[in-house]
Amino acid sequence: MKNKHLLSLSLFICVCTMLTAQEIAIIPRPAHLTVEEGCFKFDNRLKAKVPPYQGDSVRILFDAFKNEFRKATDIRISPTRRDAEAAIILELNRQLPAEGYHLNVSTKQIRIEAARPAGFYYALQTLKQLMPRNVMAGVPAPSHEEWSIPAVSIKDTPRFEWRGFMLDEGRHFFGKDEIKRVIDMMATYKMNRFHWHLTEDQGWRIEIKKYPRLTEIGAWRNSNTLTYGSVKTDTERYGGFYSRKDIKEIVDYARQRFIEIIPEIDIPGHSQAAVAAYPEFLSCDPENPHEVWLSQGISTDVINVAHPKAMQFAKDVIDELTDLFPFGYIHLGGDECPTDKWKKNEDCKRLLKEIGSDNFRDLQIYFYKQLKDYMATKPADKQRQLIFWNEVLHGNTDILGNDITIMAWVGANQAARQAATRGMHTILTPQIPYYINRKQSNLPTEPMSQGHGTETVEAVYNYQPMKDVDEKLQPYYKGVQANFWTEWVTTPSVLEYLMLPRLAAVAEAGWTPQDKRNYEDFKTRICRDAMLYELKGWNYGKHIMK
Repeated sequence: MKNKHLLSLSLFICVCTMLTAQEIAIIPRPAHLTVEEGCFKFDNRLKAKVPPYQGDSVRILFDAFKNEFRKATDIRISPTRRDAEAAIILELNRQLPAEGYHLNVSTKQIRIEAARPAGFYYALQTLKQLMPRNVMAGVPAPSHEEWSIPAVSIKDTPRFEWRGFMLDEGRHFFGKDEIKRVIDMMATYKMNRFHWHLTEDQGWRIEIKKYPRLTEIGAWRNSNTLTYGSVKTDTERYGGFYSRKDIKEIVDYARQRFIEIIPEIDIPGHSQAAVAAYPEFLSCDPENPHEVWLSQGISTDVINVAHPKAMQFAKDVIDELTDLFPFGYIHLGGDECPTDKWKKNEDCKRLLKEIGSDNFRDLQIYFYKQLKDYMATKPADKQRQLIFWNEVLHGNTDILGNDITIMAWVGANQAARQAATRGMHTILTPQIPYYINRKQSNLPTEPMSQGHGTETVEAVYNYQPMKDVDEKLQPYYKGVQANFWTEWVTTPSVLEYLMLPRLAAVAEAGWTPQDKRNYEDFKTRICRDAMLYELKGWNYGKHIMK
């Protein structure tokens, strides 16, 4: 396999003049791409002109690019202030969208235009994709006879502002190094939102200074395996969490790649690990024993939303999340929240009566309303938009207002349309086929996970976001997201195997105009990335990678 990839790499160095638009393997496919005549040939030394920008951010990202580029090609790039000397010119164009760019490669010069640092970053990602995959991997090539790229004209901007991936670490914990690998995979395909599901019934994964028992107790359980059907516990002491130092390091790593992190603290449902840590005020029945859950499925051990200390707990956690994640959103969950224990708790029944409802689901909405109001009291730089799973639409969401975002997963198309009709922003993350933890084939070699193997690369790719949505509602659709739940997935190797190459299929749906998307064309391009995955040491599904 590796020899085959190295051969194709060597051939690519020499034959760029023979490439057509279909053979240029850029993922996601640009909005507009024209192949011109000839190639740009790199000298061993060349000069680049970089515009001044606030905080020197464009220069910093270009310095990172040129260091990686030199490592892979041995080509040195030095600065110049003169256009006539520059082989690479970065130029500000304030008329372009924030993430858009123009990339023009002629036989004599590479010119990049963008309005913001993100646009320059994505243009440089595209530039690397015009070269052999070792350049993207940052790995030296087997030979350095001549480096060249085809002359092209690219005008590009993403279709959607939200191009996301969610990873559940409540069920299984993967650690800081693997999270950085995931972020690298996302950056490769111009994805820009990492939704980090950090708490669950089965584990609490983030240090909260004010509540140390969340990680002392809530981050650990007495089995790696989660029971389901005939599957039993293994009595292994299992767990882990991210310290505040870890979080800050990962946040910085993501920001350098223009990825925002959206932390999810799932409350008041999916919260048994938190309840086990502080049962005296989080549980509806503190007189009973509580432990971090050892099963899959939906626990009924939810937070007692009528207890004043539970509300203060949620506010305190939000305060610390706001300090740790300097981005625009916090996700508070909202899915699969059983009301069984609320119905038996006198304080919850009394609160329901006070708010004038007989629908216990409205206790959850009332809980969120208090947190939303609390968020509004913060200074502007500390305020965050709140995101919820679409089950919150089952309650009286009128009290929440419409300035929330709904993540549509179950009955996604209908739920997203319902949210948009109410004036709420929405993100499409349909369980079928965007839950890419599900098996991607029905082969017996497929690792244990959910699904029946019908969520193939082709099925994921062929989902059409915002299909048949009324033009008046389309502005409320923020974008798309792939989700990865880890009930069955216990190791980084299986995580990567199920992610790739399906992550790229979702990324292209988020970036490329629908009329430019074509599965057969994508399949031809994605096969080139087998070399990238091999060089990076990323595991991946090889079903279509031929």
